[in-house]
Amino acid sequence: MLYIRRSPIIGYFCSVKPIIIAIDGYSSCGKSTLAKALAARFGFAYVDSGAMYRAVTLYFIEQQIGLADNDAIEKALEAIHIHFEYNPEHRRNETYLNERMVEDEIRSKPVSDLVSPVATIKAVRTAMVALQRKAAINKSIVMDGRDIGTHVFPEAELKIFMTADPLVRAKRRFAELQAKGEKWSMDEVIENLKERDRIDSTREENPLRQATDARVLDNSYLSEQEQLDKVIIWVKNLLSART
Repeated sequence: MLYIRRSPIIGYFCSVKPIIIAIDGYSSCGKSTLAKALAARFGFAYVDSGAMYRAVTLYFIEQQIGLADNDAIEKALEAIHIHFEYNPEHRRNETYLNERMVEDEIRSKPVSDLVSPVATIKAVRTAMVALQRKAAINKSIVMDGRDIGTHVFPEAELKIFMTADPLVRAKRRFAELQAKGEKWSMDEVIENLKERDRIDSTREENPLRQATDARVLDNSYLSEQEQLDKVIIWVKNLLSART
């Protein structure tokens, strides 16, 4: 069974009607960074859908589950429990897989190499989407991923599609990996992002694409604060229009 449990430290924005903010886009565009900052700014719940797929991928790797073994995949999904908790010491949300904190493990190279193929599996996507929708019941939420605005929450009040120059994305990802002590070359990072983009954009189950009513945010030359300031205005305008 899959579920999300949140730490009580994470607050929820109380409004007459909950609001859903869906953030989609390519790998290493800063979707999670923006989503977390928005959630903190407005007191919304935050769910990292990418971390969910990464946790499933880590479990498949550890249990040596073949991606073509449908029976094993179905059984594995029943055995997987995912929840998120906020760590005040490190000031970050952390992913737990079957009660084990795996936030760093799910960002490793083996998981990064396999997460896009795992995310193409219909049974996996069905389970994750059901969990993601459940997380937004009766509360305001910010969620980032690949198909949040197009499939998970097509009714979302604010949809954002994030993009950036491929080389800029690769440099950001390379710097992030270096800071974590991961041994990647720049060429490996570029190829990894290119392959993930290809798989995400061409998969049969809910591929990555821009929703027709999404606002495009190209942050190739924006700082984290600049992009946050820009989106805060969008959210404030939306909230004002509802009052």
